[in-house]
Amino acid sequence: MSNINLIIEERPRNIGNFMVGRLLPFRGKKMVGPFIFIDHMGPANMNDHQNMDVPPHPHIGLSTLTYLFEGIVMHKDSLGTEIEITPGQVNWMTAGAGIVHSERTPEYLRHSDKILHGLQIWVALPKEMEQMEPEFFHASEADLPHWEVDSVAFKLIAGSLMGKQSPVPVFSPLYYLEIKSKEAKSVKIGNELYGEAGIYILEGSIEAEGNTYLPKQLLVAMDTNLCEFTMAENTTVYIFGGEPFAEDRFIYWNFVATSQELIDKAKENWLTQSFKPVPGETGFVPLPEENNNLKRK
Repeated sequence: MSNINLIIEERPRNIGNFMVGRLLPFRGKKMVGPFIFIDHMGPANMNDHQNMDVPPHPHIGLSTLTYLFEGIVMHKDSLGTEIEITPGQVNWMTAGAGIVHSERTPEYLRHSDKILHGLQIWVALPKEMEQMEPEFFHASEADLPHWEVDSVAFKLIAGSLMGKQSPVPVFSPLYYLEIKSKEAKSVKIGNELYGEAGIYILEGSIEAEGNTYLPKQLLVAMDTNLCEFTMAENTTVYIFGGEPFAEDRFIYWNFVATSQELIDKAKENWLTQSFKPVPGETGFVPLPEENNNLKRK
C-alpha cells in the first residue's frame, strides 16, 4: 500500500481474565474511517478450567463486529439474542441508544481444553443514527462474498468494495476485507479503496515500496489512490476503512458518542442499572471508577 502515514504496533491490554492486542484507538489516531476500536484476541490456549467470561456490559453509539479465527463464543444480549459465534461468521450488534451483552465460553466447552482467537471491532455510528434502536445481525461464512484472483483468496466481511456487497447491515460507507495467500503473490487493489484505510497483518508479511511489514502491525494510509503490495507465502491481511465522519467522537469505556452529554447519560444509566438486562444473566461489569464523578444512587 502506498503512502503509509502511520504504523501501529499491537499493545498488550488485560480485559479481565484475558489478554488482547490493542490496535485502535491509538494516540494521535483515534479512528480509521468509522472504525474506532480493534482488539486482536489471542490466540489463547485455555485449559479445562479457563474460560472466557465477560459478564453483561453496555454499549452506545456503535456497532460491534466479532470475527473469530478459532474457538467459539456464546453471545447473549438485551434484545434476547442467544447465539454461538464460530470461526468465519460475522456477529454484528448495533448498540444505538443502548444495548447490553455478555460473551462467554459455551457451557459444553467449559471443562475441556480450547483455543480462542479473533478480532473484536467497534464501528462508530453516524451522528444522526447514534440514538437508533439497537439491532442484531448474524451472518454465516457462506453468506459473505468470497472470490479468488491468481490463487489469492478474498472475502468481504462487511461493507462494499471491488463491486461486492456484504449482507452485514452497515450504516456508513465502509469496508472490511480479508485477503489470504498460501504463495508469494502481488496484490493490486488499485483505486478501489475510499476514505481512510488500514491494513492489518495477521500472519506472514507484506512488502510495499521497498519496505517489509510484519505480523501484528497496522498500517494506516490517508491517501487511498493506489493500493499495491506483495504478500509473502502463508500471509493473511485485513484491509478496512471508509469515509471518516465530520464530527469527533468521545470514547469512554464501552461508550462512543458525538457529545460528552450522551456519554454522561450512559454512565448514569449503567450506575443505576437502567439499561435493559440480558435475559438469563446475573451480575454485570461495573462502571470503571476512574474519571467517574457521578454519584451512585
